Amino acid sequence: MKAMILAAGRGERMRPLTDSCPKPLLVAGGKPLIVWHIERLAAAGIADLVINHAHLGRMIEDALGDGARFGVRIRYSPESSALETAGGIARALPLLGDAPFVVVNGDVFCDADFAGLRRAAEELNPVRCAHLLLVANPTHNPDGDFGLTPDGQVRDDEGERLTFSGIGAYHPALFADVPPDTPAKLAPLLRTAMARNRVTGARLLGRWVDVGTPERLHELDNSLRTA
Repeated sequence: MKAMILAAGRGERMRPLTDSCPKPLLVAGGKPLIVWHIERLAAAGIADLVINHAHLGRMIEDALGDGARFGVRIRYSPESSALETAGGIARALPLLGDAPFVVVNGDVFCDADFAGLRRAAEELNPVRCAHLLLVANPTHNPDGDFGLTPDGQVRDDEGERLTFSGIGAYHPALFADVPPDTPAKLAPLLRTAMARNRVTGARLLGRWVDVGTPERLHELDNSLRTA
């Protein structure tokens, strides 16, 4: 099983912090956000990682190297300019291969059950091609993103309204029609698949923080240091 960590975003809302540091390398609780993901993926037995980058991408490669010190193997998918989520994943498909894989946003903090997500990924196929982890709606996204039905289907207009955590598992077939090296958002692909009953999901029951502003980063850092 492989995983991709999305690390290509500019992090405009985090400026000026991200003027000189890529957002996934911002530190909370004594370590970069992306390292928390790497360690938790490794603990779940997912040790073959792909990381995309654009803004200050060389800093990410210099900081993480080949991943050996974390017990993982890291390969990089550089983008000259950020390709959005679906575009970045499509570009990285040659590194990800033909099997389902896990994807994690590099700028969130979570203690998700990656072992459980790995098991869900193993059940995906070209028809049921995505499994999303959803969270209770935070104050900055009160209306949520998608609906989760009692039978575990994710819909655009049905079920309990929740927020997409930025963590999911996908079959490569979901990205088959994304033009190479072209910016493309993930939500339209997911909504098309939802309309065809091809997306399942579950609630992320652990801690999850969208580290979208300096204030949220500061709060997270304080909470981790005092835990």
